[in-house]
Amino acid sequence: MLDADDLRAAIRDVSDFPQPGIVFKDITPILGNAELFQTAIRLLAETAHGKDISKVVGIDARGFIFAAAVADRLKCGFVPIRKKGKLPWTTKEEAYSLEYGEAVVEIHQDSVSPGENILLVDDLLATGGTAAAAVRLLDQLEANIVSVSFLIELSGLNGREKLNDHIITSILTY
Repeated sequence: MLDADDLRAAIRDVSDFPQPGIVFKDITPILGNAELFQTAIRLLAETAHGKDISKVVGIDARGFIFAAAVADRLKCGFVPIRKKGKLPWTTKEEAYSLEYGEAVVEIHQDSVSPGENILLVDDLLATGGTAAAAVRLLDQLEANIVSVSFLIELSGLNGREKLNDHIITSILTY
């Protein structure tokens, strides 16, 4: 059975993408290999072990890939948090800063009911801006965030600090 070390070995570093000074963690080798992808999904789903999850929420865009598959594995619903202007219904929105710019994310206002147990999933935790905005959106909807899980965490960027007292699990830390 493959494990986190196998995932780590498959991730490519791409220097100066999307701009100079950024080292992009390319996860496409994991996505393109069925065994590695299944391993990533299994490990992310295990972060919710023993917890009653109502919905898995994924963050635009690569977080969707993992969150939808984790929701299927946990037999619960999937909710997307998208970049501004991508959702067709009434939304809540939250602005945030990231390491190379600013953005706004949205969630449908009726996608999560008050008190629902949520597993928030994304591929990468860097500075924490996107994840913190997602947490604020879920707080506006009065969700119960059970855990926030990432495939990769860039620990030197201190993104974890922006997520307050939430339980955070990262499969791989750099």
